[in-house]
Amino acid sequence: MMQNKFKTLLPRKADEGFTLIEVMIAIVVMAVGLLAVIASFATAISATQSAEEDLIARQKVLEAMESIYTARNAQQIPFASVANVSAGGIFLDGPQLLKCSGPDGLVGTADDVTCTTQAGANCPGNGAECMVLPGPDGILGTGDDVTMSLGNFTRTISVTPVLLANGNINNNMMAISITISYTKAGLPARSFSANGLISAYH
Repeated sequence: MMQNKFKTLLPRKADEGFTLIEVMIAIVVMAVGLLAVIASFATAISATQSAEEDLIARQKVLEAMESIYTARNAQQIPFASVANVSAGGIFLDGPQLLKCSGPDGLVGTADDVTCTTQAGANCPGNGAECMVLPGPDGILGTGDDVTMSLGNFTRTISVTPVLLANGNINNNMMAISITISYTKAGLPARSFSANGLISAYH
């Protein structure tokens, strides 16, 4: 006769759970994940805080570059004048406040003037450009509009010669670099640049 052999298993307890070490590891993993999410929120908030200024800086870079090309193409200025003051040209060296163009129609030159609001008053911030933005009602042109000064912005126009392949200076071409920089409380300084070439021929 065959004998059946039965294995006896130890009965499992119904109330078994996680050990204290497993719980602590789970808490640490969850804390690291939450810190990463919080850091991404902080980055997003700082990006939105400077979004308006970023857009203004980009626009001002393009406006300055376009005005130089237009003045050259319209023969408003001779090609020899497309240089910094230190090289015998008309564009001021180093960072300058964003003032309004003077009689020559170009920004960044010695004849720049203090900007005024639509009402005719001088713009705040040492006469730097200012913009009228809609106030709390969200409608431009009403009594609650806000004047935003661009006194925390600077413009740098740098004109450098272009070299030929043999290392000589190309007398018919100049490289232009325009940089708009700004500062805002609580955020690092930011800047935007545009580079281009301008030819003696148009």
